[in-house]
Amino acid sequence: MDDALLIHRLQFAFTISYHYLFPQLTMGLALLIVILKGIALGTHNERYNNAARFWATIFAINFFVGVITGIPMEFQFGTNWARFSKFAGGVIGQTLAMEGVFSFFLESSFLGLFLFGEKKLGQKGHFIAAILIFVGSWLSGYLIVQTNAWMQHPTGYAFVPNGAVQLTDYWALILNPWGIWQYFHTMAGAVVTAAFVMAATGAYYLLSERELEYGRIFVRTGVLAGMIASIIIMFPTGDQQGKNIAYNQPVTLAAMEGLFRTKEGAELILIGQPDMEKLTMDNPAHIPKMLSFLTFYRWNAEVKGLDAFPRDQWPDNIPLLYYCYHIMVGLGTIFIATMVVASFMLWRKKLFRARWMMWILLLSFPFPYIANTAGWMTAELGRQPWLVYGIFRTAHGTSPTVSAGNGLFTLLGFLGMYFVIGVVFLFLVVKKISAGPSANAKPTVPTDNRKEV
Repeated sequence: MDDALLIHRLQFAFTISYHYLFPQLTMGLALLIVILKGIALGTHNERYNNAARFWATIFAINFFVGVITGIPMEFQFGTNWARFSKFAGGVIGQTLAMEGVFSFFLESSFLGLFLFGEKKLGQKGHFIAAILIFVGSWLSGYLIVQTNAWMQHPTGYAFVPNGAVQLTDYWALILNPWGIWQYFHTMAGAVVTAAFVMAATGAYYLLSERELEYGRIFVRTGVLAGMIASIIIMFPTGDQQGKNIAYNQPVTLAAMEGLFRTKEGAELILIGQPDMEKLTMDNPAHIPKMLSFLTFYRWNAEVKGLDAFPRDQWPDNIPLLYYCYHIMVGLGTIFIATMVVASFMLWRKKLFRARWMMWILLLSFPFPYIANTAGWMTAELGRQPWLVYGIFRTAHGTSPTVSAGNGLFTLLGFLGMYFVIGVVFLFLVVKKISAGPSANAKPTVPTDNRKEV
């Protein structure tokens, strides 16, 4: 790999990984805000209204930083990846333009109305604004995921005389079967992030013995939403996305699972270290025949290993792909266990008094960010060495006039700017959480803050 290609890949990997820290929270919070607002409308409990307003403010901070960090990626297609843009712009330009024109403006417009127009809209209008924020954010996610899905599994295109591709079937692009399950898997991951953040905030209030009513609301909502979303991530969305990979990118599946040899009754490796010199797994802990069953629902089904494919079609960095995939799966399993236990304790009316579980919820909030990042790294590393799977290689997509030095200079610039943006973001969010939901809340009927709900 030449130096310029490496720098361009590093720069895009950094900017997109940093950027996705923010949309995953906004997309997840969009659903939870609708839930809080819906409960407020149905029960006339002003605390749920106050809770919805509180999280809408944090949503707005995330949304603003997400926009700031997302814009440079659009420009990188032209500056760092000009040959890719020339090749695929006639296809992916459709979904990227729709995301900006439709979903972004829908989300941003109604976010403003939700934050500042409650008196004018009334409670029903305010609830509708929350729904439209949700629709805008999830539509944005859908169009971005379908853009990526086309790069993973290209459909609805044809080559033109200059070697580029053009769109021939709009609906094949929008309804790409790869993207359907990838989308629901991604959105469930976003809800897990928001649920853990909300539950962690509630746990902080309960452990601090302040904002107790809101703490209970946040923990209850976060735990229940997190339990449902964590299970959906594993089944059916994770299972079906695995099927997509098995049938359309079998070499990626082999690399993800550390399967170097084609086998009937292939084992599922839980822990191990890929040895790329010997093409074996060191210190493997595995479940016999489980990979064959999970992939094809047959215990003795043949699963192709890396030996079944030419070496130039193998993913570029198999160890990193393997570790990212196992980090994602391992953390996902922990999320299910954590939220199921917390939900059981909630049902037994013991959750809010269990300080040990409050500490677990409080300290767990960074891990969904890690799991989502590892998941996207799995998707992108698995697609290599292709930018568009099977038809356009990553090595052919860079801008020939942008040198490694230019790329490194701008990468260092992004590192500096994003560090400052991150500090400002954390300051604003911590300040909002420290002030608490009661800071700008409408008065409510006093209740016993120590009563178990």
